[in-house]
Order: sequence, then structure tokens, then C-alpha cells
Amino acid sequence: MIRENYTRIKEETGDDATIIAVTKYHTVEEALEAYDAGIRDFGENRPEGFREKREALPADANVHFIGTLQSRKVKLIADDLYYLHSLDRESVAKKIEQYSDHTVKCFIQVNVSGEDSKHGLAPADVPGFLGALRDCEKIEVIGLMTMAPNTGDRQLIDDVFRRLSELNRELSAENGGNIQISELSMGMSNDYDIALRHGATFVRIGSKIMGSR
Repeated sequence: MIRENYTRIKEETGDDATIIAVTKYHTVEEALEAYDAGIRDFGENRPEGFREKREALPADANVHFIGTLQSRKVKLIADDLYYLHSLDRESVAKKIEQYSDHTVKCFIQVNVSGEDSKHGLAPADVPGFLGALRDCEKIEVIGLMTMAPNTGDRQLIDDVFRRLSELNRELSAENGGNIQISELSMGMSNDYDIALRHGATFVRIGSKIMGSR
């Protein structure tokens, strides 16, 4: 089932986006099945799950941390953290600087919808945050990430992704040093098609690949 699901979504996305299989609710055995199906990018949102999958998967698999990362837990995954999709606090950046021995590719999480239930910076606060990161040696900001509202209103979802794409273009004009914004991490199982229309380069897909849990 995983192979068939991945093949179908790969045909839809083509080479326009990296498909991250979200395995946070799934077993190591299921993650290995996904690897055997050709998937090389996996998403986890807890340090414990990140460590478990990283230790089980072959070395050429990328395990992305896609959830909220508490600063006190950075050291638990620092050795293997190469992609972080949720940077929105200086405290986390400082811990990456302290514990990482390599550069971490980071997406700034932006709360485009303004929902209280979502993490991330308000769009207006992103430029200032980028300024605070410019002296970091272990952080390379490669793009922005957002999560759309959990709604059936596809026009609202479209608006959120459009606004992030516009912000991405605006900020990329100031690229320099460790700020190299070009990527967009947005879109999940129920809305990745909309995200792709607005230039998503990383999509995070769980149930549509791995099955429901």
C-alpha cells in the first residue's frame, strides 16, 4: 500500500517538490517499508521518534524534524539534525549553535493564519527574527514553513499558501550569508495540491502515503 501511495503522489508532484513521509504515528517497520518503496525523506515531530527512526533507517535517509522543538531537547537530536522545519525562537537557535557540530538547514515557521492554536511567527516579525540569526554559524535559513487551517474551506487554505509564497519572495531579495531563502515547506495530505500551485518545494504527507492511524 505504501509503495502504491507514494508512486501516485510522486506522479502528481513530479520533480517540483521533495516528498516527506510523515511517520510520527507509525512504526519503525512501516518506515522501513516506506524506505524500500523509494522514500528517502521522513518527518518526525518528537525527539524520541526522531531518534528511533534515525537509528533504524539507512544512512542515506533524511529525517526531518517537523514539530515544535523545545530548546531543552535540542541536545537530544543535535548530532543528527540536518533539517528543522519549525524554527521560530532564538532560544532554539542558540541551542543549535551550542550543540550542533554541523550546519542545520532551517525553515522559519510562520503563523500566516494567525490562529492561537498554531506556533510560528507573525509574518511582520519574520524580518527581525532573520536579523537575529545572521550571526549564527550552525544555522542556514533555507525557506519558510506554514500550516494551513484545518478547514474544508479551500479558498482560505489557498490564501494562506499564497501569502507565504509572497513573503518568501519578498524576503529572498535580502538573501546573504546564512540567510538563503528559496524553499517553501507547506502542504499536507489534505491540501498539498494547493500548496504545489503556490510553489511548495517540500510537502509533508502522512496518511496519504503511510495510511491512517
